[in-house]
Amino acid sequence: MPFRCWEGLGIYTVELYLKVRRAHFQDGLSGRRIARDFGISRDSVSKMLAYSEPPGYRRTAPVKRPKLDPYTDQIDQWLLEDKLRPRKQRHTAKRVFERLRDECGFSGGYTIVKDYVRGQKRGSREMFVPLSHPPGHAQADFGEALVVIGGIEQKAYFFAFDLPHSDACYIRAYPAANTEAWLDGHVHAFTFFGAVPQSILYDNDKCLVARIMPDGTRNRTQRFSAMLSHYVIDDRYGRPGKGNDKGKVEGLVGYGRRNFMVPMPQFADWDAFNDYLEGQCRKRQGDILRGQKTSIGERLESDLAAMHDLPAAPFEACDLRSGQVTSTSVVRYRDNDYSVPVAYGHREVWIKGFVGRVVIGCAAEVIADHPRSYDTADFVFDPVHYLRLIERKIMAFDQAAPLQGWDLPAPFKTLQRLLEARQGKAGKREYVQVLRLLERFEMDVLHVAIKDALKLGAISFDAIKHLVLCRVERRPPRLDLDVYPFLPSTNVATTSASSYMCLLGGDAT
Repeated sequence: MPFRCWEGLGIYTVELYLKVRRAHFQDGLSGRRIARDFGISRDSVSKMLAYSEPPGYRRTAPVKRPKLDPYTDQIDQWLLEDKLRPRKQRHTAKRVFERLRDECGFSGGYTIVKDYVRGQKRGSREMFVPLSHPPGHAQADFGEALVVIGGIEQKAYFFAFDLPHSDACYIRAYPAANTEAWLDGHVHAFTFFGAVPQSILYDNDKCLVARIMPDGTRNRTQRFSAMLSHYVIDDRYGRPGKGNDKGKVEGLVGYGRRNFMVPMPQFADWDAFNDYLEGQCRKRQGDILRGQKTSIGERLESDLAAMHDLPAAPFEACDLRSGQVTSTSVVRYRDNDYSVPVAYGHREVWIKGFVGRVVIGCAAEVIADHPRSYDTADFVFDPVHYLRLIERKIMAFDQAAPLQGWDLPAPFKTLQRLLEARQGKAGKREYVQVLRLLERFEMDVLHVAIKDALKLGAISFDAIKHLVLCRVERRPPRLDLDVYPFLPSTNVATTSASSYMCLLGGDAT
């Protein structure tokens, strides 16, 4: 499309410039004659002779805005204050116009305000210096994306770890961006690369930085400091609210969301999703990025050569807290309650929150290990923790919340029915004693012992315990069935024909 220059209502093309300049410089025609022949003004002819192509519009004097000029200082003040506020709570041009009209008596139109605000915002946009990144250093951040895990659509928080020198990356997804997710992401990233960077650049996330001091130093959280100490890493931080300070990993967050999570990922569980993400990160190492002559994987060799070796053991990536057992034998961690054995009621305990589990201990002993719940106000029970108390308070058996929904194999139900039918309340207590064997033995061992007991007709706690011990010790059982009073007795005799003949007599009843 030819370039056009507007002057008044006329539109002058580059072709017209060429014809006018040829008429003057080659044919020797005067400006007056050229203006008459081409039907343009003599001023336009003079401009065409002075420029080889249309110069475009050139302003020779500042724009005069008689209605707006008295208010520009106020607008500039509002826009300056906006820089200290969240991006989504800053003035739009419409809001500036409304405030000028309502608060300052401005009588002009919206368009002139909009044009001025646009110009001021464009002029205040930040410029950036291209950076060079030495090998052996990293940046880390978290991003968000929607995923389907186990058939449920939910928000995933993914840890993004970038080596800016080589552009090698590692991404891992979590149900929440909490302390344990940050720590677990580091441990897996270091294992993925097989080395530890010299330093890592972070933002000021509250899981990492407890407080920014007036002199700019950071008070780190306890577990984050422990992780840095374990791997001997220098930590660096961007300015608060300035994501461009760690632009490489910010770009990685967007790249990972667009390329690894579109269309929306659907996986059976988090482990399957993370296996996929890890595979994508490995695959990307074969790419050659714009402006580079070698692949990411080839440049990664320089990064790895400048990084430190992994320590002998990985860091324990967990959140560490203290708590107290309640009267219902639960410990609260992140708004969810987890059970412990009733023997530890009202005692002080320590809690380790991992990404996938919650471990509770007292002194040097681990007393409970539960799957992690990410719901709110959830109760996570281990029924075995309450059997000791239920044995004493047997009337609570049928309504005990920890036992509700406990999916036991069918032989357990058969044993319970037989014991309660023959002994009533005592049989229910004896069934709980059988269940308490789970405090020391595996479910599979007890399950097989109960099935064997049912086949033998040895319906008692002592018999089942004996069968469990025999299976664990790998010795044949030696059960004396005469010592079990609740076994049905049988007397097998020879039936004679006369016994049947008496049924045919007239006095048979």
